[in-house]
Amino acid sequence: MNGPFVIGIDAGTGSVRAALFDRSGRMAGYGARDITLWRPTEHYVEQSSDEIWGAACGATRDALAAAQVSPDDVAGISFDATCSLVALDRNDRPLTVSPTGNAAQNVIVWMDHRAIAEAEHITASRHRLLRYVGGRISPEMEPPKLLWLRKHIPSTWKEAGKFLDLADFLTYRATGVDARSLCTTTCKWAYDGPRGMWDESFYASFGMGALIRDNKIGSRIVPMGTLLGTLTQEAADGLGLRMGTKVAAGIIDAHAGGIGVMGMGFRSAPTPAQLEGVLALIGGTSSCHMAVSRMPKFIGGIWGPYKSAMIPGLWLTEGGQSATGSLLDHMISNNGRYGEIRTEAERQGQSIYDYLNGIVQELKKRQRTGGTITGDLHILPYFLGNRSPHADPSARGMISGLTLDDSIETVARIYYATIQAIAYGTRHIIEEMNAHGYRIRRIHACGGGTKNPLWLQEHADITGCTIVLPREPEAVLLGTAMLAAVGAGLYPSITDAAARMSGVGARFLHDRSTSRIHEQRYRVFRRMYADQRRYRRMLTQ
Repeated sequence: MNGPFVIGIDAGTGSVRAALFDRSGRMAGYGARDITLWRPTEHYVEQSSDEIWGAACGATRDALAAAQVSPDDVAGISFDATCSLVALDRNDRPLTVSPTGNAAQNVIVWMDHRAIAEAEHITASRHRLLRYVGGRISPEMEPPKLLWLRKHIPSTWKEAGKFLDLADFLTYRATGVDARSLCTTTCKWAYDGPRGMWDESFYASFGMGALIRDNKIGSRIVPMGTLLGTLTQEAADGLGLRMGTKVAAGIIDAHAGGIGVMGMGFRSAPTPAQLEGVLALIGGTSSCHMAVSRMPKFIGGIWGPYKSAMIPGLWLTEGGQSATGSLLDHMISNNGRYGEIRTEAERQGQSIYDYLNGIVQELKKRQRTGGTITGDLHILPYFLGNRSPHADPSARGMISGLTLDDSIETVARIYYATIQAIAYGTRHIIEEMNAHGYRIRRIHACGGGTKNPLWLQEHADITGCTIVLPREPEAVLLGTAMLAAVGAGLYPSITDAAARMSGVGARFLHDRSTSRIHEQRYRVFRRMYADQRRYRRMLTQ
């Protein structure tokens, strides 16, 4: 491969990854470093921004070494990250967000649900900006987390110099430039994207207007891919790059995946009308469902519409499931057979997923009826609440149809039913989007789930959509590298970079022979949540 190269750096929930790409979107080198998750009590999940920066440096050096590329051949870099909240003092040192008081624990992770009461309080304000988050703000967004900090850790609130989304922290650490991404601020901080301004009345309505007046959440908001500046000497030394390497404004990790896959299969930059038929599904610990439109589409319980928050000039609609990959891991490991399953998978040289997929396929062959191997087993996958379209963080998971059978085959059936439940959730989100003007028939998918063919086929069969995979499996990293390419001047726009740097891989088509059974099971899926709400009402009467 020949340069110039660009680097995408992704700070995920469990690791930081980095990859070099050439201008055609081909990966040249990859590196990854694990990061720590602290769970001091139920619903609390925390990280360290210093550890994340150190992991980003290590992963980037590993990627450079793997690619055997000179730092002089790197034209630009950019960062994506989970939508987690970073707290720094006036000297840019970490400030605790933890009941432990440990200053190193200065990041409230996206999946942390400590601020449910604060989210309900903000939602009750009925401020006009709430219409851009489906009418209800989520505890996974930053305003409820900030309100929680003000109430419960007043010392951090008093000493804070900056609160940043994690992607913006990383670009700040790299350049020293305090500029915030239009993506992070619009999607997670209630920045008024259509008017291009902070509306102080929103934060003032729950006593936090000083955040804007004192410039603690950023006054310079720029589109993703904007050239922010260049690496400082300290940052360059840590990353193994040269001082002066260009740094582009970053993005939320799921949105990077959306950029990485939305442009697939188009001969030139896709038109807005073409994009309205595509859903970008980014599956990892959680799943995000991204769609873009020419006009704003307000959908109750689904985040957005966000103006220019992913594709410039288009409105973003964002559905999501808070627990998908993490739910599968939980269901596989939370039984007495897990040790035996893991040992047997290792003996056969397989991943646990491949091993269970083999059992599912064998069960299907024996029964010859596809989806009915789950029988009376039904799962509601809301173990971490429902993000879309119910917007109910208090929703809980349910399992119907359990027996005393604890065989490995039963574990495989539960695993399979969980995959189906996740796919039914995706179908529900797509139906809501299409009922409000979208015409989604194709899913461009990336992330951890796309490495599992059973997961992919079930999503195709249950949604009725064609699933299209990217040529480059690490599409989140690629999407961030596209931002780096735009910031470095290699491409004039994100849509141009997306069309030129992405390509189509495998496809999964809808098997119509499964339609009847999935229609039946989908009705049960929808009924389970309605029944759960009835249980709640019965307990409060």
